[in-house]
Amino acid sequence: MSETTHDGGIAVSAAPSPDEGLTAAQLAATYGLTVSGARPSLVEYVRQLWGRRHFILAFSQAKLTAQYSQAKLGQLWQVATPLLNAAVYYFIFGLILHASRGMSQDVYIPFLVTGVFVFTFTQSSIMSGVRAISGNLGLVRALHFPRASLPVSFALQQLQQLLFSMIVLFIVAIGFGSYPGLSWLLIVPVLALQFLFNTGLALIVARMGAKTPDLAQLMPFILRTWMYASGVMFSINKMLEGRSEAVARVLEVNPAAVYMDLMRFALIDGYGAGNLPPHVWAIAVFWAVVAFVGGFVYFWKAEERYGRG
Repeated sequence: MSETTHDGGIAVSAAPSPDEGLTAAQLAATYGLTVSGARPSLVEYVRQLWGRRHFILAFSQAKLTAQYSQAKLGQLWQVATPLLNAAVYYFIFGLILHASRGMSQDVYIPFLVTGVFVFTFTQSSIMSGVRAISGNLGLVRALHFPRASLPVSFALQQLQQLLFSMIVLFIVAIGFGSYPGLSWLLIVPVLALQFLFNTGLALIVARMGAKTPDLAQLMPFILRTWMYASGVMFSINKMLEGRSEAVARVLEVNPAAVYMDLMRFALIDGYGAGNLPPHVWAIAVFWAVVAFVGGFVYFWKAEERYGRG
């Protein structure tokens, strides 16, 4: 396009841009641009997470090693802490309050230790998960990776810690007359289901904690209430004999009690199937699937908001 100037010369003007008049969304579509940090599809997110599996494992191992690096006993605290808790609970509930009603000491002591170890697995996974995003903002803001890697890694860290502690749990069980048998093979599916359940909860509280960091201060009180309602120190069946059966059933099917009872059934010879609620394996699978799938989707939906603001 050209035009005549006042002195008779010819001025050439630039041709209009083909992008003129296009909105930002239309420009992005034209040139294949996407929003930085936009949430991928759920399938793509799973693929990305699987691609970071080596990072997740290495991160969990590094956190586990560093957890007690400043203590003289180091990794022994992984075992000593739940054992000391079990000793305190035994003194209060076993000797003073006689919460072992209906169980011999050979059954009650491994019953109590198993409950403490298994509930600590869930408790620690949740407490680690609630700080997974808010406690690692530097990492979240500096690098691009699926944010679910962090709560999953923390749950994996707690699983590794429990596996290390299981050696002591086996020694306690054997020391009180419960020797290895076929039932001990059930430990593998129980731990797998509980890990899925814990990971789902870690994902849920990670999203909540990212938005409300004060949740980390409230969570210990919630977990302590849950512990006392889950039969860690006593048998729900025995303690609620003669009382509302509906209340007993509700407490029995709560997921913490389900995974503890299955582990006790697998490990302790004197803890028979009569102590388990009906359809206990179906309940365990239900809680694991609902918590993991629901928690994963719930966390994924806020993927683009983590580390912002």
